[in-house]
Amino acid sequence: MTVSLRPATDADLMAVGALHQRSRVAAYSSFLPPEALAEPTEEAMGRYWVERLTWEAADHRMTVAERGGRLVGFSYLGPDDAGDSATGLLSAIHLEPDERRRGTGRALMTDALEAMRARGWSRAALWVLHDNAPARRFYERGGWQATGLRSTDRIGPVLVHQLRYAREV
Repeated sequence: MTVSLRPATDADLMAVGALHQRSRVAAYSSFLPPEALAEPTEEAMGRYWVERLTWEAADHRMTVAERGGRLVGFSYLGPDDAGDSATGLLSAIHLEPDERRRGTGRALMTDALEAMRARGWSRAALWVLHDNAPARRFYERGGWQATGLRSTDRIGPVLVHQLRYAREV
């Protein structure tokens, strides 16, 4: 069964939120404590995506991946958060935990880079958690390189460090 990609619709967003939370827990549980991943709930994450897309629909794009009619992943992109008009920002690629290593993440990344190129962006950037070694390897295999920029954020009560990656599109 192959994976298919399509633009997300409003009807997808609660399911996207639930998938996003499951993906976060699976990806981050090896380096973050349970209390950091207990919130938001799957439903709260769905409401987050409904609200976020209300404000960002004009200049952002969400793509969902389906396998056998089941939502198994998504990507989200938009303008660079640093204000560079030549750069698009890949804000998210998340997969159902059982979808890892099946080519879905690669398909979403390729699609996102093509969409950025179509929007006239010559570079792509993203932020990845420093301690998320599998994600860092995934992006590095896809041609992304760490830029040296770092940021700090919180996931629940835990301070986390992020690295900025970039590549040509």
